[in-house]
Amino acid sequence: AHLIELCTLVYPQQYGPGLAKDVEKWGKWVLGRVREEIGDLYPPIPDLEAKTGFEPETEQLALPDTEPAARQRSLSELRGSYLTPVAYLWTRTVKCPNPACEATVPLYRQTWLRKKKGGYVALKATPDRETMRVRFEVVESKASTEKQAVGEFGFDPTIGSKRGNVTCSLCGGTVSSDYVKEQGQEGHIDIQPMAVVCTKKEVQGKVYFAYDESPAYVWPDNAAIQARIAHLQETTGIDVPHEPIESNPRSMDNHRYGINHWRELFIPRSTLSLLTFIKHTHAAHKKMLEMGMSTEKAKAITTYLGILIDRGADYSSSLCTWKSVGEFAASTFGRQSIPMVWDFVEVNLLGNASGSAQNALDWIVNVLQHTTKIASVGTAYRGSATNQPFDTGIFDAVITDPPYYDNVTYSNLADFFYVWLKRSVGHLYPEHFSNELTPKKREAIVATYRHGDDGELAKVFYENMMAQAFEEAQRVLKPGGPLVVVYAHKTTAGWATAVDALRRAGFIVTEAWPLDTERSVRTISIDAAALASSIFIVARRRESDATGDYARDVRPLLTEIVAERVETLMGEGVTGADLVIATVGAGLRAYTRYARVELASGEELAAAAYLDEVQRETAEVVLQKVMGVDRGGVGSVDPVTRYYVLGRYQYGTAEVPFDEANVLARGVGVELDAPGGLTWGRNALVAKKGSNVRLLDYAERGDDDTLGLRVEARPAPLIDILHRLLWLLENAPNDAATFLVQALPDAGQLRLVAQALAGRALAAEPTPGAMRDSRTREQGAIDRLLAAWRRVVEENLFTR
Repeated sequence: AHLIELCTLVYPQQYGPGLAKDVEKWGKWVLGRVREEIGDLYPPIPDLEAKTGFEPETEQLALPDTEPAARQRSLSELRGSYLTPVAYLWTRTVKCPNPACEATVPLYRQTWLRKKKGGYVALKATPDRETMRVRFEVVESKASTEKQAVGEFGFDPTIGSKRGNVTCSLCGGTVSSDYVKEQGQEGHIDIQPMAVVCTKKEVQGKVYFAYDESPAYVWPDNAAIQARIAHLQETTGIDVPHEPIESNPRSMDNHRYGINHWRELFIPRSTLSLLTFIKHTHAAHKKMLEMGMSTEKAKAITTYLGILIDRGADYSSSLCTWKSVGEFAASTFGRQSIPMVWDFVEVNLLGNASGSAQNALDWIVNVLQHTTKIASVGTAYRGSATNQPFDTGIFDAVITDPPYYDNVTYSNLADFFYVWLKRSVGHLYPEHFSNELTPKKREAIVATYRHGDDGELAKVFYENMMAQAFEEAQRVLKPGGPLVVVYAHKTTAGWATAVDALRRAGFIVTEAWPLDTERSVRTISIDAAALASSIFIVARRRESDATGDYARDVRPLLTEIVAERVETLMGEGVTGADLVIATVGAGLRAYTRYARVELASGEELAAAAYLDEVQRETAEVVLQKVMGVDRGGVGSVDPVTRYYVLGRYQYGTAEVPFDEANVLARGVGVELDAPGGLTWGRNALVAKKGSNVRLLDYAERGDDDTLGLRVEARPAPLIDILHRLLWLLENAPNDAATFLVQALPDAGQLRLVAQALAGRALAAEPTPGAMRDSRTREQGAIDRLLAAWRRVVEENLFTR
């Protein structure tokens, strides 16, 4: 992170527009020498369809035994056009546990290569009893839908291993996840090539070859590559990353499968490629100095080359995946974790597609062309927020993006990049790369595994670190200077800790606004209800230590703030979790302006309890806006229905973390997972799968003749009545009238609920600031009901 600050806030402004050209020049210098040295590892593939007179068997067999330079010449002399390999697809394998079989069992999760209307491509796996392994072949379909393509294939490419659980295709035996972990711990998980992805000059799209269909010299000789790695280490002193991976059960499961060191995340060809880039980056730095370039400028240019190598490492680990929609390689860090991957992609760093070194260089140069336009040169310090090396009262503002409670332990993820930077540019920054790995003991995060699995101890540690950091911020701020805290956590515990830390440090929250900070195409945002915005909390020094009365001083202001903020944000197109959490942030002003807030009993109102109050108030106002009725009307709608409407409004059809959904449930006043809660019983409203939950719609719930009926004269939740009615209208319309008489709902309230759920704000997969044109099946069913409301409901029901 510190080097990135130098490369965005210091070096571009210090060396001006010419820096981009210098980095591009030396990047190409390194890339050219790397290509000369290891280009033979990524040979072009003859395009058999485009050439004539090519004898593949004769010419292929001669190539692997030649020296690299001669091999390149031989390839260039072959007649015809060539395909450029840009990526290689692999699967991890284990030996079948059945002693009578012992076949090589691939653990791939899926085999889709391309998902595109009129051009679906996948790999078909066929058991080969002669070799006792699976063979792969490329199959294609010009179908217009994925379902049609699967029908033509005769198999479903999405069916593979699940968390390592798979069936041996040769004997039918079960390969369990536990067995795979045992094999991994013993070092017996292997890899098998599946396919190679190519590009063709002046032709759009990708060309695919299965391993069993591609030329032999496409695939690396690992023994020969290991020998070349050993030679490079011996002659340069650059070693492979031997450093250990810190065991982090929250976001890293590598240890379960025997991956304990950073070098084990890279297959030999990728390792040799990265080491070769480091070798020539060192040579480039030496060459710059020999040519008379200043020491500091040579250091700056070389640092960008080190970042280029880090980008290459991000696309070179055995945790990268192939994305069949868009046909590109996704990097290691699609999200802030390092999960096990069963089928992975190895990028050709010398290629011309996503993940290549040229692609990385283009990105870096593009950033430099923008950042060099900034006139003022920044100053970047590496230190601790809890002990800043600055005088008191010297800053106009302090802006910080602190760790979000227990979300991400950045230090052990940063190690992934640190081990390569230490080898590429560590000699230029000895003060920053003196340790084996990044520092961890004082990282401000709730990491129970660093505190003997004591959750309370980890929580107190984080609270104290946050308070110390905010206290230091207050110390270095000028009087009246703002503290801006970027925060996007989605649990009460995380927010309560941040609020308590701000209050302890003597700050009052004055404003909170959501700003879009995330790319819409990031992996975690796809089909998920992730925050698209970060909340920018603005705080200033509190001038008194007064105690406030919740009912008299805090509650009235809270009501006013929430009403105004919901109105404003909804008017700006902000929806879902962003709307609720941004409003919660704004509501902190009423609470933090007092050093202590007391209830009527004299007890202090804790931050967590106050946050529940803010969420409840926000839920009421949002529901009021969505349903278009006054506050009294909202209060009369039952809590279960209110939860469903708000849930659809916030999350659409996406799965969401249980903790987030539970925060909303508490705010509305319903139980989510306790006995009798919304996830329980035959009439469950919410489906729970692992740590995620999803709202069930009418088609999933309506086929139950008890749904929506009164129990001991108590009316059922309106959402149950609506779901049953929608299902009956589709499947048994003649029974709808009888059901309505039995359920006896309030027709006016039922219609309000239907109108709320039909609203455009409830479109599937909501995106802040934009509404999708597509409508869910439930919204379509509600549209049909509302169009026939008088005939279906009013003529069959006496309104109470």
